[in-house]
Amino acid sequence: MSQSSAEGGAEDGAEHFACDVAVIGYGPTGVTAANLLGALGLRVVVLERDAEVFSRARAISTDEEVVRIWQRIGLADRLKQDMLAERPLDFVDARGRAFISACPTPRGHGHPPQMFIYQPALEQVLRDGVDRYPNVEILLRHECLRLRQDGDGVELTVLCAVDDSVRRLRAKYVIAADGGSSFTRAQLNVGYEGKTYEDRWVVIDTKMLKPWPDHDRLRFRCDPARPAVDCPTPLGHHRWEFPILPGDDEKHLTTDEAIYAMVSGYGISRDSIKILRATVYSHHVRFAARFRVGRVFLAGDAAHAMPPWIGQGMAAGVRDVANLCWKLDAVLRGELPESVLDSYEAERKPHVKEVTKRAVFVGRIITERRRAVTRVRDFVLPVLIRIEGFSEWLQDSNWIPVAHYAEGFQARPRTRASGHQIPQPWVTGPVGERVRLDDVLGGRWLLLHARTPAPQPAWDRLGVPSLSVAPAGSRPAGGTLVDSDGVLLPWMSEHRAATLALRPDSYVYAAASTGAQLPRPPAGFAPASHMMADTAQ
Repeated sequence: MSQSSAEGGAEDGAEHFACDVAVIGYGPTGVTAANLLGALGLRVVVLERDAEVFSRARAISTDEEVVRIWQRIGLADRLKQDMLAERPLDFVDARGRAFISACPTPRGHGHPPQMFIYQPALEQVLRDGVDRYPNVEILLRHECLRLRQDGDGVELTVLCAVDDSVRRLRAKYVIAADGGSSFTRAQLNVGYEGKTYEDRWVVIDTKMLKPWPDHDRLRFRCDPARPAVDCPTPLGHHRWEFPILPGDDEKHLTTDEAIYAMVSGYGISRDSIKILRATVYSHHVRFAARFRVGRVFLAGDAAHAMPPWIGQGMAAGVRDVANLCWKLDAVLRGELPESVLDSYEAERKPHVKEVTKRAVFVGRIITERRRAVTRVRDFVLPVLIRIEGFSEWLQDSNWIPVAHYAEGFQARPRTRASGHQIPQPWVTGPVGERVRLDDVLGGRWLLLHARTPAPQPAWDRLGVPSLSVAPAGSRPAGGTLVDSDGVLLPWMSEHRAATLALRPDSYVYAAASTGAQLPRPPAGFAPASHMMADTAQ
C-alpha cells in the first residue's frame, strides 16, 4: 500500500491514474471498503481531505454482525482487543432508578452482541490493516472537485491540499463515503430527504482518571429536566451527551465549568475525569433519494443519517460496503453482469430505514420531557417487564432488526431461508481444526449441504464448490464441516433447507429441501475460483 500526503506532483499540474475503484472518504465506511477491496485484489485509490484520523470519538458502539464483517478482512480479533464487550444497559428515571435494564443476547454471528468502541483507535487499526495491500493507494489531503462519468468509467478531478496541484484519476467505479455533507452526492444532484431535529446536543469525551460505581454500565438518563447519555468507552475513556435546552448558552455549555457542573449531578467529581473535548451536533434522519448513480455509489452517512440512540450509524455504513464490495469485484472479474449492482440499494435501503425508525423510537423514550408522560413511562415499563415475553423481547435487543433482504439479489421462487445470513458458529474443519464458519467459507460462492450432499448439476457444472455439514461428534473428513456447536443443522432444518447456495457475504441466494434441486444460478454467472486474500486474525 502506498500512502501519500501529496508530496510532489505532475509537472503540468495534472496526473493520470487508473484503478478499479476509487473510494472518497476514509472514515469507518471508507476504510472498511478499502480493506475489503484490497483483500479481493482490486486496484483501489482512496481520497481523503484530512491528514489524520479524526480525533473526536463519534460512534461509541458496534455489534456482532459488523465485527463479523471485519473478521472477513482478518481484523476482528485485533479490533476486539480495544473494545468493551457485553456491558449491561439501563434506562433510568430522574431519580436514577432503572425502569428498563437489558443485556443484549447473541444472534449467532460468532462475536459478542454489543461492544463499546473508541473510534479513533478503531479507525487506526483499520487503516493499519490497509497497509497489507500494495494494490491500495491512499491519498491523504486530497479532495475530489468533480466527477464525470461515461460508459467505461468515472473521471475524478482531484485537488491536493499540500501544493494545490490538480490530478485526474480514472476509475471504473466510485464509492462515495464522504459523510452527511457529501460533496459527491451534491454533484450528482441526489436529494437527501428527511429532517434535522431542533434539539442540539453537546457530546463530551473524557479520560477516566478514577473509576466510580457502575462506570462500566451504559445509562440512558431519562430525566425530563435534562436527559443524558452516560456511556463507558474503552481504553480508559468515558462519554457523556447532554441536550442544549431552550435558554442555554451553547458556548458556555461546552466549557469545562459547565461540563463539571452537569456530571456532578451523577456523583462524578473533578478528579474523576479529564475533559478531552466537547462538540455540539444535531440529530438527523435522512436518506439519499438514490444510492446509485451510474458508476457511483453512496455509502454510509453520504447515503443515510440516523440518530445515535441504538449505535447503528457507523454500523450501517460498514454493512453498506460489505454488501457492495463483493458485487463490484464480481462485476469487474466478469463473474456477474453489471445489473447485480442494482441490488445494492434494493437490499440496503429497507434495512437502514427500519433501523432508523427504531433509533427514533428509542430516542423518544430517552428524550421525553413532558413530565406527565414520563411518569406514565416510568411506572408502566417496569410493570411490562414482569410480563412473560416482554423482558425476553428486550433482552433479545429487538430494537436492532436483523439484516434480512426481502428483495434484491436472490433466486426465485423465494424460500424461508432466502435473503437470510446464515449463523456463524465454531465448526470443526476437514482436518480437525476448530474455526469460525466464515473462515472456512472463504468469501466465495459455495453450496452447503445438510449431512448428505445432493447433486446440483446446474451449479456443479460451473465448478461451485460444496461442503457438507455433519452433526456434532462426527469425525472430520475432506469436504465436510462438523457442526460442533450444534447450530448449523438446526438452522437449516428450521428454514426447511437441505442445500443452500451461499453468496460470498454468507447470505442465502437459494435453498432447496431434501431431494430437491436448487433454482438455477444467476443469469450470466461465471464464478472464478478465488477467495479473499489470506489475512491473519
